[in-house]
Amino acid sequence: MSSAPMDYLDLLKNVKDKIKAAQYKAVLSVNKEMILLYWGIGADIIKNATWGNKFIENLSKDIQSDFPKLKGYSVRNLKYMQKFANEFPDYEIVQEVLAQLTWYHIIKLMDKVKGYETRLWYAQKAIQNGWSTSVMSLQIESDLFSRQALSDKTTNYGDRLPSPQSDLAIETLKDPYVFDFITMSEDLKEREIERQLTRNIAKLLLELGTGFAFMGNQYHLEVAGQDFYVDMLFYNVKLRCYVVVELKIGAFRPEYAGKVNFYLSVIDDQLKSSEDNPSIGIILCKDKNKLVAEYTLKDMTKPIGVAEFKLLESVTKEIEEKLYRLESDDE
Repeated sequence: MSSAPMDYLDLLKNVKDKIKAAQYKAVLSVNKEMILLYWGIGADIIKNATWGNKFIENLSKDIQSDFPKLKGYSVRNLKYMQKFANEFPDYEIVQEVLAQLTWYHIIKLMDKVKGYETRLWYAQKAIQNGWSTSVMSLQIESDLFSRQALSDKTTNYGDRLPSPQSDLAIETLKDPYVFDFITMSEDLKEREIERQLTRNIAKLLLELGTGFAFMGNQYHLEVAGQDFYVDMLFYNVKLRCYVVVELKIGAFRPEYAGKVNFYLSVIDDQLKSSEDNPSIGIILCKDKNKLVAEYTLKDMTKPIGVAEFKLLESVTKEIEEKLYRLESDDE
């Protein structure tokens, strides 16, 4: 008698899970059909653009007259549909990639990102990472494409990690990292940056990228009765390895890599399981000499990357300089 309620509860849970899964698939299906519809309408508008300036205004009025309860067919939105079909002419790409995003994602891509390939890169990242439109906007504003896809990264991952882990580790690394939720000050210390990163862990994980789980800061390691402390320790579920992050407020120095190399050896011996991949290190500095960093990493036994980080003051200054250059160009 006692097992019957449990069997029923299991059945109920199974049915509820199936209903939720079906509802989710239905939402995705409706969204995909809407995106394809919008692209098709945009293509039709392009074909008949010779009908004059009032064509889209008349089309919007007539659609809303015939379908008074239907939303999404304002003049502004119809012009976005036209732009959508014009800037993404490949229907297969629309069907296979962009139809997985919401219409608001696509509008953001068209408004904020220049270049077809760059837009597709952000679209694919949004799908892979499940970014909301606001998160995607933040990533675009921080120029993630340049920092992650185009950056000439300083690592020895290719020599110290097996493929495909090496490729994924290199792809995961950014340079520079942007911690625009931390304000720079003259007396700012490494430990204070670390504390602010820990207090803003959600923002830190977003900047580090998908798959990172925070294990702790000042993570304690003991070797031969001596205590050692890792600035920040993470586990990345996609890389399937521990990730040591060391913060340095100044320029990169070769001895930093030796310290991280030691931490990685200890972690691989004490924490890493047989199912984990080799642990990797990331040294974050305010600035680095690329050649010095490359020589340093060349003969290190463990996989280590070196990247710069920027705080709020330097990010704001860069934005102001860009605006100044744009204003100067207009004069």
